[in-house]
Amino acid sequence: MKLLHIDSSALGEQSVSRALTAAVVARFAAEVPDLEAIRYDLDAEPLPHLTAAALAKADPAVAARADRALADFLAADVLVIGAPMYNFSVPSTLKAWIDRIAVAGKTFRYTAAGPEGLAKGKRAILAITQGGIHAAGGASDHQESYLVFLLNFLGVTDIEIVRAQGVNYSPKHREQALAAALAMLPDPRALRQVA
Repeated sequence: MKLLHIDSSALGEQSVSRALTAAVVARFAAEVPDLEAIRYDLDAEPLPHLTAAALAKADPAVAARADRALADFLAADVLVIGAPMYNFSVPSTLKAWIDRIAVAGKTFRYTAAGPEGLAKGKRAILAITQGGIHAAGGASDHQESYLVFLLNFLGVTDIEIVRAQGVNYSPKHREQALAAALAMLPDPRALRQVA
């Protein structure tokens, strides 16, 4: 089994989303003997934002990194994505990665019946963290709803959410939110179909 571990928080050791993704990956490593995990730390090594030069593959090193990101996404059976809420959405570093994996003809295509996701058969676990409390799909949520929509668009429909909210209210809230999220870690062997 191939697992792709994505971290995007800029908070390093203080990051709740990083703690959650690490716990999810550790659980998979403990329960799945043949696990092959690849990790992207998008804060330490961000992918460049999409530009005309990047689309034209003007820089061979940037083009190679983009190709690698797409290949690692396509090869993964499981995605573990750490997505803190930054200004009501995802970090720009995560968006830059998304721009490398949402590629027409590779991960989706347009048909006479509408778009079709080509990245089917994957499981995604989203470590969603929020300093405040935002209802999923509510007016202030352009994080979780965006990621679920995007993954569905690419064909990934087996999506689980591990959520920690209100982590900036106080140290006690942070501790309680993290503990509650850690108590809800997904079973590595379970498969669910969530649209």
